[in-house]
Formats: sequence, structure tokens, C-alpha cells
Amino acid sequence: MRVALVLIVLAFPVLEIWSLVILARFAGWWLLLWIAISAVIGVVIILRERARIGPNMRAMLQGGASSLPELLYAFRRLVAGILLVIPGVVGDVIAVVLLLLPAPTPKPEPGQSAAQIIDGKFRRVDSAKPDGDSR
Repeated sequence: MRVALVLIVLAFPVLEIWSLVILARFAGWWLLLWIAISAVIGVVIILRERARIGPNMRAMLQGGASSLPELLYAFRRLVAGILLVIPGVVGDVIAVVLLLLPAPTPKPEPGQSAAQIIDGKFRRVDSAKPDGDSR
């Protein structure tokens, strides 16, 4: 198990370099533009998610509603941002897949319905007209 994990971690940079060399032959300087744009997008995602993780952790530690799915979603986006910053096409493809996965939908707490509907009757009261006036 550990050997397989070490081989995967060591094979990732080799795969990235190999894919960059192959694609550089076909794309030329456009590949450099791709790497620069993906790095900027990755930095923006990292900064945005770093600001989002703090309040989620604070709410989770204070015993509020469980925000674990939102925290894992933010972590997934943070990993995608890191993969976009690392130059390489394989990491960019993995990052795009991570970003395209759907966000978790909040589940209602036990005893609550998904949509809170308040049923009732209403009557419009105009203070300018007396109740008996029908003009």
C-alpha cells in the first residue's frame, strides 16, 4: 500500500513533465500562455477558499450547524487551486474535474422539512380609509 502511494506521488511529476514536452511540440508558446492563465486562476481560487474556510471552521467548532460538507467542498476547491498553480496539463485536468463536481446540497435537520412554508390568511388594512368606506 505504501509502495503504491509512493510510486503514484513520484510518477505524477514525471507524467506532468512528459505531457508538457509532448504538448509543447504541438502548441508552442500557447502552452506557456495556458500555464500562466491557469496559475492566475489557481491563485484566485486559493485566496477565495482561504477566506471561506475560516468562518466555516469557526461555525463548526462553535457547535452550530454541521458545515462539514461545505468545509470539504472548500477543501476540494483549495486542492484544485493548488493543482492549477503547479505547471502541468495533467494537474489542470484533475483540477477542472474537481471544480466541476457539484456542490453539496444542505440537508434539512431532523424534524424540519426541506422548504419552510408558513400557511396563513391575511387581510389588508389601509389606515387612510375608514373600515366602512367603500369608495
